[in-house]
Amino acid sequence: MKKKLTAILALAAALAFNAQAAERPNIIFIMSDDHTAQAVGAYATLLKDLNPTPTIDTLAKEGITFDNAFNGNAICTPSRASIITGLYNHKNGVFDLGGRIKPADQTLPLAMRKAGYQTAMIGKWHLKEEPNYDYYKVLPGQGKYFNTEFRVQGDKPWPKNVVTHKGQHSSDAITDSTLEWFRTKRDKTKPFFISHHYKAPHDYFENAERYQSYLKDVTIPEPATLYDTPKTWGSIATRGHNDELTPHIGTSIGSRNPRRSYAVDLFNRFPEEFPADYDPAKFSEVETTRLAYQAYLKKYLRCVKGVDDNLKRLFDYLKAEGLYDNTLIVYTGDQGFWLGEKDFQDKRWAYDESQRMPFIVRYPKSIPAGVRSDAIIENVDYPAMLLDFAGAEIPAGMQGKSFRSICETGKEPEGWKKAAYYRYWMHMAHHDNPGEMAIRTKTHKLIYFYGCDYKGQNQTPPAWELYDLRKDKAELNNVYDDPKYAKVRDRLKKRFAKLRKSIGDDGSHYPECEKVVQEFWDYDEADRKKAIQISHDFKKTREDMLANVAKKKAKGKGGKK
Repeated sequence: MKKKLTAILALAAALAFNAQAAERPNIIFIMSDDHTAQAVGAYATLLKDLNPTPTIDTLAKEGITFDNAFNGNAICTPSRASIITGLYNHKNGVFDLGGRIKPADQTLPLAMRKAGYQTAMIGKWHLKEEPNYDYYKVLPGQGKYFNTEFRVQGDKPWPKNVVTHKGQHSSDAITDSTLEWFRTKRDKTKPFFISHHYKAPHDYFENAERYQSYLKDVTIPEPATLYDTPKTWGSIATRGHNDELTPHIGTSIGSRNPRRSYAVDLFNRFPEEFPADYDPAKFSEVETTRLAYQAYLKKYLRCVKGVDDNLKRLFDYLKAEGLYDNTLIVYTGDQGFWLGEKDFQDKRWAYDESQRMPFIVRYPKSIPAGVRSDAIIENVDYPAMLLDFAGAEIPAGMQGKSFRSICETGKEPEGWKKAAYYRYWMHMAHHDNPGEMAIRTKTHKLIYFYGCDYKGQNQTPPAWELYDLRKDKAELNNVYDDPKYAKVRDRLKKRFAKLRKSIGDDGSHYPECEKVVQEFWDYDEADRKKAIQISHDFKKTREDMLANVAKKKAKGKGGKK
């Protein structure tokens, strides 16, 4: 009798588990590289009439769109590390592009597997260590746009098993690979969790040939700040004393920045996108900016179009297989991106163009259609939300919090976060962005440009910026020194310090850098005078460096004659 009772109880437990599994959604987490909200129709204003993303826009109409989704460090590897661990970068150890997440620390796929999900990771990975998914097919590092290579499981140890999709564009190859997984690898007895990650539209924007005619005869609308920003924008940190660092802070679309610009770099790669007589050395800054912007946006949006069309292929398959409505579908980018605003390229800045991420969720079984939310969510929250929908245990050490209830109701639960934290550590690397940190609420943003590297060296002028987002969504009027905002500024500074402490960014990771952070925190008159001298010193250092580079180039040309 005991054995019979035990068998009945075991059967009942198994049936209950299977019933629960049947109710749980399949999950596809789709992430494109550098696809910014300004280039998603559901968010776009300036580019909306170009209709760049009809498939993604349909997803938004059928689900919830988050207007205040933010990353904590707008660069590929750190953002991805936060999404897979649910931890801020100072906790997961991935401060910059050199970081990695070991298989044992890849919290999201581990928790999904533990909950009974079949897991797969396909596309751009960029976390260096072997993915801890049941199946993976990932790009080596940044990956290639054409003849795309993938690291796969096989007889050899990671990362030596490599396959190549000859002649294919990466967006096509990644989508084909996910569809192949569905057709040949999927275990239909389990729910699935797939990370489907595109390389596009990361620079340098190599679109598939079939999109080359797209937008060819269209003049792309220009952002208001493409050629100039008002004097009220920025600070000595972003402009230098009396604007002396304008050529050297932030890489440019036009020829403003002599070290790195699309006026030169895009022309070298895609001369067919420029007039036959184009010469960045002879054209004016206004002319190079106008022409480089048009070339840039067309190449970028062609890559976006390729992503959107491939998503239609993926969604059509899900519909044909009866999986579309039983699958939680998330679409996001790994951070924002600059599309000519303030003459900036790339990401990294604490301003909204790069801090904001598109974030759309569709699951008609519990998420109403056509909802928008202004709740503040961060990329550290994404894994908790996904695990919550999966009915999985959310690890106690995860810093992010689930916002499933916001997805399902459109309302923020009591006690939900009121601010997002931001920190960019790679001071003046690649795109000439100073070390910076910020607190972002629904109404204000306070940015602190502390301006040094990990060792407290290579300083750029420190400064603070405060923007009233109720009146100034474009962040063009720095009111940090406006007496009318003194109380707001002081309250936000205290809140900022408290937020840093609560999430564990206590300065212990890089003490020499933290000394500089603390030195200019109060930003009194002595600090401001020192900032002016730092501005002068950095200008001289940068100009000397550029002169040396020019000499080496001239010498090299002379040697070739």
